[in-house]
Amino acid sequence: MAAPTSPPGTASLGRQDQTMLLFARLMEGGKEDEETVADMGTLTRLLNEDAELTKKGELSITSVIDGDCVDTIACYLDMRQPEIVRAHATLCTSAYLKAAGEDGNKKLSDFFYSRVRRGTYDDYIVAFCVASTIFPIVPDLTSELFLSEGFLCTLGPLMRRKWKSRKVETACLEMLNAACMHSQCREAVQKYCVDWLEEIVDQDPEDAMKAIHSADPDLREQEGSISMRRHSQHVQNLAAVVLAKLRAVPILSAGNQLNQDPEPRIQSATTSIEDLSNRFTKMLVEGPEHASSSVEGLAYATIQSKVKEDLARDKESLKRLVKTLEAAPPKSSLTYGALSIFVNLTRYQPVETEEQKRLKELKAYASAAVKLQPDPLNDDAHVAERCKRVFEAGITPVLVTHSKQGSTASLSLIISIICSLSMTPSLRGQLAQQGAVRLLIAAWTALPQTEDKTRRTAAQALARILISTNPALVFRQTPQNSAIRPLASIIAPDPNAETRDLLPTFESLLALTNLASTDNDTRATIVRAAWDDIEEQLFNSNPRVSTAAIELVCNLVQSPEQANSLFGDGTTRAENRIKVVLALADAEDDKTRSAAGGALASLTGFDPAVVRGILAHARGAGIVLGLCRDESEGLRHRGAVVVQNMILHEGEVGRLAREKLLAAGVVEALTECAKKSRSAEVVQAVVGALEVLLGGK
Repeated sequence: MAAPTSPPGTASLGRQDQTMLLFARLMEGGKEDEETVADMGTLTRLLNEDAELTKKGELSITSVIDGDCVDTIACYLDMRQPEIVRAHATLCTSAYLKAAGEDGNKKLSDFFYSRVRRGTYDDYIVAFCVASTIFPIVPDLTSELFLSEGFLCTLGPLMRRKWKSRKVETACLEMLNAACMHSQCREAVQKYCVDWLEEIVDQDPEDAMKAIHSADPDLREQEGSISMRRHSQHVQNLAAVVLAKLRAVPILSAGNQLNQDPEPRIQSATTSIEDLSNRFTKMLVEGPEHASSSVEGLAYATIQSKVKEDLARDKESLKRLVKTLEAAPPKSSLTYGALSIFVNLTRYQPVETEEQKRLKELKAYASAAVKLQPDPLNDDAHVAERCKRVFEAGITPVLVTHSKQGSTASLSLIISIICSLSMTPSLRGQLAQQGAVRLLIAAWTALPQTEDKTRRTAAQALARILISTNPALVFRQTPQNSAIRPLASIIAPDPNAETRDLLPTFESLLALTNLASTDNDTRATIVRAAWDDIEEQLFNSNPRVSTAAIELVCNLVQSPEQANSLFGDGTTRAENRIKVVLALADAEDDKTRSAAGGALASLTGFDPAVVRGILAHARGAGIVLGLCRDESEGLRHRGAVVVQNMILHEGEVGRLAREKLLAAGVVEALTECAKKSRSAEVVQAVVGALEVLLGGK
């Protein structure tokens, strides 16, 4: 959006004079929208600059803004104004309230109360529009207006009037819709408005027409008035959205305790969240004209497990929802709402530690709350099935498109959906084919550092996909190395998390291991980007994590250059690394020993310094021979190769290796290895080693 320019003739005036002139122009009316928007933009700029200038001693321009001026700005928030004018009026109102402080709040309150007291349809429309607009800007002020004594009680009679005004009803319901974002206001709406909201939603157009005709048989000649005696479809939809927010979001009583058993009204609720959900899905399938209300309602209704389960099983509605998202403008409320629905459908429940479970039980006991059993519709099996159905509806390409031009908030939702879909191994290859890998890498790169949680989620989803896919097939158009930095970023556990979650660490190590199986350039990039974190995980107390780390090291040292730089430069750090790999080769876990043995097999073939490091260790020779005697043929193969590599080195290193191994019983170990093995590769390695040791070379 271009910066607003000052209207002709105002640049030379002082700030107060400019402000008064702008208000005079805005009060005139009858101007083109472009002129109004320009004046509003200039006024907004002056108000935004006001705080800094008043700190320097200048007089605030708010001193010349009286009640009539506030009335002028507020009237431009009227729903009957063009959308672009309302948007600029919203920015101007926000800037004014920030600059004017308490005085601005008082003037806006006076405006609201005076309009409500007048009680004409026009006054109601403007007052309601102002309230719905400023709710997110100044929620404390607006909730005070909304909860003022007697206000909500007047809405029922207004909405039940015989002669309907669609504009008044729409403005009123949009205000209630905004108010439901505030917990106290939502509770008040539940108390004072839910009966007539249900009446609106439950109105049958055919019944309404019959009642009107029975009361007035001559109405045929006045058919234009029928629409004025019943609620419009749009109004019914808005009322349904408000009810959905009331039904879907639990109301907290004093003390922030869930009100499980609210005091019943005289007439119990007739419209359940399932009824509302059915209405929204029907609206969605019937046509796009009510898409906004349908999507907003479903965004709240799908918080409930039964609703999201039913929606996920409705293939037609699910595909229509995907089409709605596909057609939605970028950065729009429709896009955000549709994405929110898919987040609700695919969200897995957070995994709780035993300590967290006990703490939750203690809190429930302390507050005398009813112990709620886990909802079976939210268990992993049901969520996985919903994820599969969402994927089959064709969501991934639409998410890829929206990710390229969406807001940070939308991108966060997109990443959450992809992350949930990636939990299912069978979907990972298809996710990669449909562009999810490029999406996640681009999102991780584009998101600011302040969005650390979202970036970590993107990296974890990327890791899951790359664990189960062939890098050669995934990275045909995207550089393979572009995935390394995101994966490296989650090797270290999240320092900001309340509990230590090692799953991202584990998954990133597995994904990097897969990438490290490809080429030396990738191995070098991984070492540059992540070696310190990888090395730290070798010491992790969780055996699965330490095993994943040594498996990655095993693949990294397939590169002679990396093997030499990390283990063969003769430094103390290199010697310590050799000791760590040796220790892991003697671990209890088969996979850990296998990976460490594979690393030793590569390292001993490349660099004599590694052989010296093994021999310098008191148990080095014994650990190597332990591999040769292992029950696993794969481990015996690794042990035989390590022995062969060590004794084949020339010079002093080879001689020392032969001496130490012979002293440790290498001939017996290799003989036992050969007897146990059926693989030709193992037998060949054993025979080659024995020939050297027994003087055959």
